[in-house]
Amino acid sequence: MTEQSPAASELSDDELRSYVASRSWYHTVELREGIETPGWFDTRPTAKALPWPELSGARCLDVGTFEGFWAREMKQRGAAEVVAIDILDPRKWDWPAGSTAELLATLGERKQHGEGFHFVNDALGGGIEHRELSVYDLDPATVGEFDMVYVGSLLLHLRDPIGALERVRSVCGDGARAIFVDAIDLGLTVRHPRRPHASLDAVGRPWWWLPNAAALRRMVEAAGFEVRWESGPIYLRPGAGQRLPRYAPWMPFTRKGREIIVTRLRGNPHAAILAVPSRAA
Repeated sequence: MTEQSPAASELSDDELRSYVASRSWYHTVELREGIETPGWFDTRPTAKALPWPELSGARCLDVGTFEGFWAREMKQRGAAEVVAIDILDPRKWDWPAGSTAELLATLGERKQHGEGFHFVNDALGGGIEHRELSVYDLDPATVGEFDMVYVGSLLLHLRDPIGALERVRSVCGDGARAIFVDAIDLGLTVRHPRRPHASLDAVGRPWWWLPNAAALRRMVEAAGFEVRWESGPIYLRPGAGQRLPRYAPWMPFTRKGREIIVTRLRGNPHAAILAVPSRAA
């Protein structure tokens, strides 16, 4: 545990509820029966929809772990060892030129130096190793190789998503599997179901390339993976911590408004891919 956060296992139910309500969360995680974090996303339905390989005895990696929902998911599925990595210092994220110090501080508050991960890990019995490490710095010489790698909702925030995927491939062992779940541009996916297209943001915040589903697949292939399974659009359900604006008449006529409508009705559009390292790479 960190000096700033209490040990979850030592709190009463009322104290646990009070602490959970006092800070922001990215993932929705049930800490005890009837007590869960009000996450920005509730990824529990998404986890049930993915084609998980057999993980009994596997060594697994969760890239961009935040509070560790996906690391815990792999642990619960029988993984013998789970390593979770993240970048806690927001100054080390991929910020475009023109980003403000105020926005950097606001987004950095969500990480809170990894307190959320350590709190959740303690509440649920530990067993997951946390390292502050960038996906760009993954190297088998320092972290070893893995049987299973999960990368979720991360590529959108990277200046060089294909370079990051290449580093993921570098730590995949023989017979490894990788699951990628990332945001997609739903409009481009509908208009161009087979041809790769992507929109670029990079204005003031670390939101970079938003691909259509075909481009997400191509990115994975370009980094040296063979796709074994892919979903259609899937939707990450908003959690209790995500306050969406109410419907307004202007929304159907703007891109931002349409995104809000889709998120309110179904969730944030993503696509999922199960892949293996390509022998030809």
